[in-house]
Amino acid sequence: MLFELVIIIFLKRSTFIKSSLALTTIPFMGDLTTLEKMASKFGVTPTMPVLFLGHGNPMYAIQENEFTDGFKSIVKNIPTPTAILCISAHWLTNGTFVTAMEHPKTIHDFGGFPKALFDVQYPAKGSLLLAEETKKLVQNTNVGLDETWGLDHGTWSVVKHLYPDASIPVVQLSIDYSKPASYHYELAKQLSSLRDKGVLIIGSGNIVHNLGKVDFARMDEVDYGYDWAKEARESINRLILQRNDKDLLNYYQLGAAVGLAIPTPDHFFPLVYATALRTSKDTIQLFNDKLVAGSLSMTSVVFS
Repeated sequence: MLFELVIIIFLKRSTFIKSSLALTTIPFMGDLTTLEKMASKFGVTPTMPVLFLGHGNPMYAIQENEFTDGFKSIVKNIPTPTAILCISAHWLTNGTFVTAMEHPKTIHDFGGFPKALFDVQYPAKGSLLLAEETKKLVQNTNVGLDETWGLDHGTWSVVKHLYPDASIPVVQLSIDYSKPASYHYELAKQLSSLRDKGVLIIGSGNIVHNLGKVDFARMDEVDYGYDWAKEARESINRLILQRNDKDLLNYYQLGAAVGLAIPTPDHFFPLVYATALRTSKDTIQLFNDKLVAGSLSMTSVVFS
């Protein structure tokens, strides 16, 4: 059953990548008065941190463990944001899109899990203002305003631990899966001004993420990893702490261990976004820095 779930997740993701070509840009539908009222929330604020969250097993959304404790602990030191912009490993598209609806749906983009997980709803509002602002800031490509997606589990499974009352508006930014890491790095840099407008930007993925080599018999054993997974985690962590963005962007040249850890870049690209938004003034803090199931890491990062 667990192997089938891996295949189901892969097929759902692949199907969406193919279908995303049909997405079209939509106009902003809010009236001027509404827009002006919302805009007042986006004045200059203390610079918000940027997060990269290792989201791991979807079941963590309804479990209490040391990783969910880590999410809850880190948010205690974050000013309350006006909105959240999340880059999830589970929204891969041809082209770049932002969710632009008032009430994004909770997407259960997985299979083979208990009904209790499918029953979870995360009823955060969207933010048409943030969607429009994101579109305006990005100059190297057209950003489409999408009304069909919502909040996938890469977003809601972690954000619900940060803000369980769903009181903060949430917008997702898709990952153009046809582009290299350098493209995403440059795109992310164009969003830096959002940090000074009360927007909490979150990249949600996993640095070590090889589903094909998951040890399902040891899924619940914390900090268990293959030797290559440990080596890759140490290598990537070192680059993050050294602010070595050049080598991070060329991760595919870092040797066999990193190649096994990042067989596809979908879960790695959210780290690229977070890293690009780091400034020279930011401190860097790793947390939840443990391996699970042999070939997955929960390593998360705060740039603040």
